[in-house]
Amino acid sequence: SPDCSFTCHYRCRALVRLDCSGPLGAGDEDDGTEHVLEKDTNVDEPSEWEKAELDQAQVEQRIKEYNRQINSNLFMSLNKDGSYTGFIKVQLKLVRPVSVPATKRIPFLQAGRLGLRAQGVKRRTSFYLPKGTVKHLHIFSHTRTSEVIDALLRKFTVIDDPRKFALFERSEKDEQVYLRKLADEEQPLRLRLLAGPSEKVLSFVLKENETGEVNWDAFTLPELENFLRILQREEEEHVRQLQHRYARCRQKMEEAL
Repeated sequence: SPDCSFTCHYRCRALVRLDCSGPLGAGDEDDGTEHVLEKDTNVDEPSEWEKAELDQAQVEQRIKEYNRQINSNLFMSLNKDGSYTGFIKVQLKLVRPVSVPATKRIPFLQAGRLGLRAQGVKRRTSFYLPKGTVKHLHIFSHTRTSEVIDALLRKFTVIDDPRKFALFERSEKDEQVYLRKLADEEQPLRLRLLAGPSEKVLSFVLKENETGEVNWDAFTLPELENFLRILQREEEEHVRQLQHRYARCRQKMEEAL
């Protein structure tokens, strides 16, 4: 396509379905990005209330208050050992496609609507998760962020390396959206209990793990080889544009002489 200039493996070309009618305009469909001010997507320091330590009685009281405020069956339950279980809702806002085994059915999605074929490339198939995809997970109070990411990927049979993804907490305040990437050892259900059930106060979002440094070990050999081919093509195109610019400049000078 001249508009998006996508690159794919030659055996995958028949499986790709793109509607590239040109760059998105102001009235086009939402691309999943926030249309409000964003403070920072890499704030590693939790807020003061997130650092709060609760004793057994406080946990029990918080759970009772939490359950009174929700209008669904997504209650939290206190266990005899002092731990508790409950549900968290995670919105998947992934910009890049994910990979699933080619022999597996895509859960909750119809392959025909995505333009995927039953027969095609072996081993894995890539597709974009629909915008607004949401998943509820039933977890323990001691369930860590890394375990939540693993569970989400298993639910959708995604075989990409979990290190490619990160779980963010999202909050809204004064018409601004605040995002903080959760550390692997943090406990999302504990954060849900401390924040209460309000999605504006706290919600969870799964996004690509944009750390500023690419973890190349998380990619497979074919993916790395494809990246090298893409870089080579970009370099060749950049060199061609520079040569064309200097050639035109030289021509103008010769015409002036």
